[in-house]
Amino acid sequence: MDAILRFLRQIPEYIKLIGPFDVLDMALIAFGVYHLFRFARKSRSGQLVRAVLLIIGAMLLANLLRLRVVSYVLNRTVELGLIALIILFQPELRRFLEQMGSGRIKELFVSESAGNDLENAITETAAAYADLSAEKVGALMVFERKTILDDMLKTGTPLDAAVSAQLLKNLFWNKAPLHDGAIIVRAGRIVGAGCMLPLSGNVNLDHSLGMRHRAAIGASENSDAVVAVVSEETGTISVAINGALQRNLDRIGLEEILRAELTPAEEEGGRIASSAARLTSVFKGFKGDSTNGKEDS
Repeated sequence: MDAILRFLRQIPEYIKLIGPFDVLDMALIAFGVYHLFRFARKSRSGQLVRAVLLIIGAMLLANLLRLRVVSYVLNRTVELGLIALIILFQPELRRFLEQMGSGRIKELFVSESAGNDLENAITETAAAYADLSAEKVGALMVFERKTILDDMLKTGTPLDAAVSAQLLKNLFWNKAPLHDGAIIVRAGRIVGAGCMLPLSGNVNLDHSLGMRHRAAIGASENSDAVVAVVSEETGTISVAINGALQRNLDRIGLEEILRAELTPAEEEGGRIASSAARLTSVFKGFKGDSTNGKEDS
């Protein structure tokens, strides 16, 4: 207790030793560490970062408890892990360097605000999907959220365009070069078309689901994205979220789900209501409900 009191009495003396450049130094380090963790959380490397922190914590604890063998093994692991981290984080490091070289470094540190672009994307998507459903034109759109989908984006054609119903119908027209792949939407703007998505590994999926729907479920299993699908065979509109597929949606239902999942947290009430509705339909979604025959590929 006396040691704590002595330390508290010495705090004003320590504060006097801190100069303006010391404050700037600490602020820059804190800024860099904060955005490093924020960047890792946005990417699919978040779990890897937690594993690295767990190993470092175990190493410090082993050193503190003088566990010599464990400390030796963990110290060697950390030393060799520096090279492994460079390899594992190669996509993220490359993206960081590319954006820094192109002058878009602020995109890594400033929160992307979808704003009117996102609201417009939801409205235009619902309108386009209603027309595509009526005409039985297949469609597949991925709405990116926190998980960055650069791996999927690299498989298609990069774009930078506002979402509009006419553009979506043109891209998904069955004679268009990019109609077979998926469109990826980031912060309310189309950033890629003709992209390939990973297929779901769920062996219990309804056999009536074709490749397009399995790709939608697979993308939602591998990320937190919201994936909207139009069946080319039946015209059914579906949405895949977290590996679950909700089917037989109309324009209003699709728009409500997209708005509840993609808009900011202020609309929490709508999000909860939509989530409750989805939970009641998850089990029906895998059984095909009222659709007969095989869905499109």
